[in-house]
Amino acid sequence: MSRDRDRDQDKGKDRDKDKDRAREPMDLNLLITLDALLAEGSVTRAAARVGLSPPAMSHALARIREQLGDPVLVRAGREMVLTPRALELQPRIRSLIDEARALLLPPRAFDPATLERDFRIHATDHVLTVLGPALDELAQAQAPRVTLRFLPTAPDDAQRLREGHIDLAIGIYGELPPELRTRHLMTDRFVCAVRGDHPLLGADLKDHPSPRLTLERFVEMEHIQIAPRGAPGGYLDDLLAERGLKRRVARAVPYFLAALLLVAETDYILTVSSRVAQKVAPRLGLRLLEPPLPLEPYALSLLWHPRMDGDPGHRWLRELLVHAVAVAAPDAHPSPRTRLGPSRRRPRTR
Repeated sequence: MSRDRDRDQDKGKDRDKDKDRAREPMDLNLLITLDALLAEGSVTRAAARVGLSPPAMSHALARIREQLGDPVLVRAGREMVLTPRALELQPRIRSLIDEARALLLPPRAFDPATLERDFRIHATDHVLTVLGPALDELAQAQAPRVTLRFLPTAPDDAQRLREGHIDLAIGIYGELPPELRTRHLMTDRFVCAVRGDHPLLGADLKDHPSPRLTLERFVEMEHIQIAPRGAPGGYLDDLLAERGLKRRVARAVPYFLAALLLVAETDYILTVSSRVAQKVAPRLGLRLLEPPLPLEPYALSLLWHPRMDGDPGHRWLRELLVHAVAVAAPDAHPSPRTRLGPSRRRPRTR
């Protein structure tokens, strides 16, 4: 009975020692030392390998033995051999050391030609129509294995960037979280689009090379509104309200091309971005007119989260978009609006 009790006490002490070892702070330098001991099978050679003195290596081996609860190296004649536990650990220790060293090495030179990655970008079809062909040509030439996934802009673009659900967003925004990075991408201005034989244009405007609508005629017409985020009203409606006027929005759609196709087959009028209108007007038989209001040009911004600042692939994509603008929309409009919201002008007094 006393022998059984002694054995139980010994087992209890061993368990307590294991718990004590688990609670001790981990010295990761022991991994380097252990890797050298396992590779060399000799305290002297392992010491030379890592730049320690033999006594210091012997001390480190003692700590390792205590930590592992295994002798690691045992004498066999004049040589030292690895224990089964040491043989089991050897490939795992080597893998950990290699991975740690790889993490601390300088990054390899970035080559977009070898990049295989999906990028998620929130943008309107206005951006895709204007920049899409140039962007595609550049991406195909530089990084043929990259996938660009474009999704519609959304009211929570900033939050999606924060949470890492998307890589970039392109648009004109209101107030943004201060940590987000922004870069002006391209500018645009507004024009009005109607079908070429719209009856309300009248003979005086149909044959005019640069026809102008009167404000009265503009307000009388039924309008299509492009609302990518689904909200009614906007900059144009604010300017009309300053003058005590209001337009009738008969149709509100989220897409630029859908609005242009609809106006091409109806008597509606559409106030739309000039770059996309000029691109499709000849194909759809549209007439583009100067708005009867002083609508300011605006700037589209590129948004991303700062955690992507140093990412080589992300940085390449940002520069690719800037390059696409230089190809497809190089001319910049002066003093563009950079935020959604009321007009910057003071309301007119009546």
